[in-house]
Amino acid sequence: MNRRREFEIAFVGLKPGIHEFSYEIDDRFFEAFQQQDFRHCKATVKLTLDKKSSFMLLKFEIGGALEVTCDRCSSDLPLDLWDEFNITVKMVEEPELMNEQEEDPDMYYIAQGESHLSVSEWIYEFINLSIPMQKACEYEKMDGPHCNKNALDVLKKLEHRPDESESAGDGNESTGNPIWKGLDKFKNLGK
Repeated sequence: MNRRREFEIAFVGLKPGIHEFSYEIDDRFFEAFQQQDFRHCKATVKLTLDKKSSFMLLKFEIGGALEVTCDRCSSDLPLDLWDEFNITVKMVEEPELMNEQEEDPDMYYIAQGESHLSVSEWIYEFINLSIPMQKACEYEKMDGPHCNKNALDVLKKLEHRPDESESAGDGNESTGNPIWKGLDKFKNLGK
């Protein structure tokens, strides 16, 4: 069976009401898409399709885990996935025009003569949206079990290194760098 056909739903043959579909997603699923910034994906997608007479309500529940690279220490970081997304699919005469004009990202239009609905693009998008923008260890001191100790040592050395823009230790930032000029007048406003 073609792997992509697995993600096509023949909704014409479905009775009105709620129908459930389940998908197991791994790294092979993403081979058809661009290179990802995660690996070792083991996700489950539960899709609830509520079929009405002229539209369908789709609810995607994303769960599972994958591995990303920590933004702070470059270590491999396991990440749990959990999120929900809703899409309303309406059947109309001119779906291309309607999709171009639609501003709501949760609304999608298909032609009235369509018989199948492909959900692979949505699954791809929703798994990617389940990953936080900043991928970092949860530990404030960066001493968690997944932290790269060598990278943390380098970061600590850089943190304590005096910056060339600082003054010669007199505590007055305005004398060392001209970008601070004029800010002294705001120094005591909050007191």
